[in-house]
Amino acid sequence: MNPLEQQLHYPFGDTLPARGRTLEVAPGVLWLRMELPFALNHINLWLIDDELETPNGRQRGWTVVDCGIASDTTRDAWEILFASAQELLGGRPVLRVLVTHCHPDHVGLADWLCQLWNAPLWMTAGEYAFARMMSAGLPGADGSAMFPHFRRHGLTSPEMESRIQERKTYYSRLVPTVPVAYHRLQEGIPLQTGNFRWQIITGFGHSPEHASLYCAERNVLISGDMLLPRISTNVSVFAIEPEANPVAQYLDSLRKYESLPDDVLILPSHGKPFRGLHTRIQQLRDHHAERLEEVRQACREPQSACDIVPVMFRRPLDAHQLTFAIGEALAHLHYLWFAGELERSTGSDGVIRFVMRSR
Repeated sequence: MNPLEQQLHYPFGDTLPARGRTLEVAPGVLWLRMELPFALNHINLWLIDDELETPNGRQRGWTVVDCGIASDTTRDAWEILFASAQELLGGRPVLRVLVTHCHPDHVGLADWLCQLWNAPLWMTAGEYAFARMMSAGLPGADGSAMFPHFRRHGLTSPEMESRIQERKTYYSRLVPTVPVAYHRLQEGIPLQTGNFRWQIITGFGHSPEHASLYCAERNVLISGDMLLPRISTNVSVFAIEPEANPVAQYLDSLRKYESLPDDVLILPSHGKPFRGLHTRIQQLRDHHAERLEEVRQACREPQSACDIVPVMFRRPLDAHQLTFAIGEALAHLHYLWFAGELERSTGSDGVIRFVMRSR
């Protein structure tokens, strides 16, 4: 455990739910853990005890929060769980599928689960629209814009470009379909699950309109990717929004959590459930402040986003990590550029570089 993790409290220690099994973390809230084929090798999913009015009358069941990627491994894990539904879920069905945001590990199997249980999808409008657009592979969202975007920001090596070629179909492979209709989650409109009410907290920078869920009665926050205990969530500039300022959006979004109790039980999408909300918020702010200072120092000379990658990431990166690293390096450059600290220019080679503004 690194020093930052030691400042947090992990109420379940090293206990993890087994594959296809659940672990109760709060009254009526179950924890599942699914495998991912990446360096970040897992995602946490949640089941919330629920009760809804259905065409067959009022029915008790479960709300699924996030779904895992569309893969045989993930489907098998869900099917193991459902095969033990009498034991693990009290014999009650899935009533709705709620997705915190549009990234593949969260929305990938949403359509499969919705069809399997004849259950509606719940998302924010921004996340649903992006998921539909990316899954459909619309022009600009189909990977075709990725390489020109990366080239503009310094990825000029054919070897490096070939390493990330597989990313061109990354989204559509992991999210082959998205339900054709949804129910909207919206900040300011609470979500009722049985006798409990959840406040919707939208966050920005990591994704278009990320939804976290806070239940005051249970003192539980399902944080999605906005608050993770061990790593900082990715904040990237991508080809589809090339002038974005996601670091500023993310840091602004952290303010929304400040009013919650420090001892709230945080259920993150990656890592273990933890307490120490205000400590973690400050750690994340400190992390980005340190990265920004590294970028300032590097930009005493003109730097592209690809030049900044080894400044911010001092370990070997696989193809999956490299694309996010370039996006995150550019995000920190953009933060300083929008703040007026950096100047931006395009060289004769077509590469965009940033340098400290002359005083």
